[in-house]
Order: sequence, then structure tokens, then C-alpha cells
Amino acid sequence: MGRVQGKVAIVTGARRGIGKATAELLAREGARVIITDRKEEGAQEVVDGIKKVGGDAVFVLQDVAKEEDWQRVMGETSKRCGRLDILVNNAGVGAGKNIEELTLEDWRWVMSVNLDGVFLGTKYAIEAMKPGGGGSIVNIASIEGIVGDRRLAAYDASKGGVRLLTKSAALHCARAGYKIRVNSVCPGFLDTKMVTGFLGAQKDPESARRELEQLHPVGHLGEPIDAAYAVLYLASDEATFATGTELVVDGGYTAR
Repeated sequence: MGRVQGKVAIVTGARRGIGKATAELLAREGARVIITDRKEEGAQEVVDGIKKVGGDAVFVLQDVAKEEDWQRVMGETSKRCGRLDILVNNAGVGAGKNIEELTLEDWRWVMSVNLDGVFLGTKYAIEAMKPGGGGSIVNIASIEGIVGDRRLAAYDASKGGVRLLTKSAALHCARAGYKIRVNSVCPGFLDTKMVTGFLGAQKDPESARRELEQLHPVGHLGEPIDAAYAVLYLASDEATFATGTELVVDGGYTAR
């Protein structure tokens, strides 16, 4: 307990899935957590659950693709907490379409959330962390940013972009002497609503799930908490020598 005691953290897309698990874990380990999402449904339940076990959390409505929302969130964080130590750029969307099926509208929607949102969050977090003498930015990428999937053209491209944006920002912060670390987490397929929706869109969802599970050498999908623990490590002072890298949590998927 207490691995991020006293730190202030923002977690985007925290109503459910990886974001929810991460917000709960960071709070349990002592952080004051600002959870954001573009929808309110379910958000207060996450906040109430954190507070019920003695944690500190608040919800702020945010569309990560909008610069003005990032400015507002950073302003509210500064007003409420006076500093920012951790940002987890988790909010993300997916379009289960191959390159021929994908429309320009689909492409721009995925990029606006998955890549523009991470760019804006990283940019404004650096600005907010500099006065405090440092911090940790953790971007949720994916194994889909390392290997390709014929059905996820836009998602793959966006997550590959997140990996390299992370490295560029990390190098900049290190060279500038900001003591701000920037890393990414690359989960395999986790048992989340997004993955369930992706499988549900296949011709035979049950067969598609079995096939997906078999692609992970451990024989099953991961859980959101698996990614959350990776985020916790990178967010904590245990990872002071880790920057510009990705932590792969995929049940062996990319080891083949």
C-alpha cells in the first residue's frame, strides 16, 4: 500500500475497463484521483466506490479530443489539488473495420480520440508537471500498435502512433531536464466492454472469442487490473529509470 501516496493523478476514460481499474488502484495506493470521461453514466459510481474504501476521487466531464476540455481539466486539477503528478491517457475507441471497409469519417474519429487525445493530454500534462519538479505520464497503447490486425486498420495505426509519440515526448522531457517520465503500456486483449463489442460484431462471436483466447499463449484474455498494475508501476517512484519505453502485458501474444 502507498506506492503513489500523496500524488495527484488524472485518469481519462475512467468510467469502465482499464480506466476504472487504474483509477481504483491508484486511489487504493494513496493517490488523489481525477477521473474523466466524455459520458457521465457510471462515473459517479466509480467515484463513490473509491470514496467508500477511504480514497479520494472526483469526476470531471471531458472529451479528450477537444483542446478546451484539456485546458479546463488542468485548470480544475490545479484549483482542487495544486499540482499534477500522474496522467494516464487511457481514453480510447475502436472501429472494427479493415482498410477497405473503413471510411474517412471512421478514421478521423478513431484518430481524434486515440491519438489527438494522447497528444493533447501529454502536452498539457508536461506544462502542468513542470512547476512541481516532475511527474509520470502513462499512455495506454496496445499490442495492436506493435503487430497488425487485418480488422483494425485505424486502431492499429492510432496505437502505433501512441507508442512513438510517447518515445518522442520522453526524449524531449529527458533532454530538457524536466524529470517527467513518459511511458506506454501495451495490453493484449482484455475482457472489457470494447473487446466484447468487437467480438459481438463477428459472424460467430463465441468462435471468435475462442480464437482470440488461443492467440494468447496463456490461454485466456486478460483483465483490466492486469494493465492497471503495469500503470501503477510506471506511475510510481519505483520506475524512476524508466522512460520512453512500453510495458507489454499480453499473455505472451507478441512473444510468438
